[in-house]
Amino acid sequence: MLTRRLLQLLIGLALYGISLAMVIRASLGTAPWDVLHQGLTARTGLSLGTVVIVVSFLVLLLWIPLRQWPGVGTLCNAVLVGVFADIGLALIPRFSHLGGQIGLLVGAVLLNGVASACYIGARLGQGARDGLMTGLARRTGWPVRVCRTGIEVVVLGAGWLLGGSVGVGTVLYALAIGPLVQLLLPRFTVPEARPVSAAGTEAEAAVAGTAVPATATSGGRTD
Repeated sequence: MLTRRLLQLLIGLALYGISLAMVIRASLGTAPWDVLHQGLTARTGLSLGTVVIVVSFLVLLLWIPLRQWPGVGTLCNAVLVGVFADIGLALIPRFSHLGGQIGLLVGAVLLNGVASACYIGARLGQGARDGLMTGLARRTGWPVRVCRTGIEVVVLGAGWLLGGSVGVGTVLYALAIGPLVQLLLPRFTVPEARPVSAAGTEAEAAVAGTAVPATATSGGRTD
């Protein structure tokens, strides 16, 4: 089960980075956090992926006063999304005609929905930005939607002032990503392992035509 969760996490983060690159290449506006990433990229000269990684670790510092604890998925998220975003930008060309831009944007949002459900469903720790939202909600008592909206308005405004791209893609992402993740998450969530009771084990063994010693289902040795 852990192998599946790790594999799903890595695939989800890779697809997330690629979807981010697709949105950037569509040049029709990006998600609020990526508007900030774009603006910082323009100001610093660093690659987009590098900026994503640096911002992720800066946001993780904000977890400290919120008493949030990262998981392995949190740390993988902080590094791998940026790495795959740069890979995607190196491989995906810019489109000069509107039809191609729209197709790339829609495909990016759909892929981002799959990627988000994939890595969240692995249950190995939330991303730095999501953890900031949930931690703030827990510490302040404010509704999650208020915390999320407040955070994204701040980063969107900061990114726009720094030169990030705001457009129809920003609106499409904001409207579509929530319903997409809600639809897909049940299909990608790895179920928690449930302990098998002694009665259940004996019943399964009876169906299989074998007897299960009582010691085998109570932790005793049978050899």
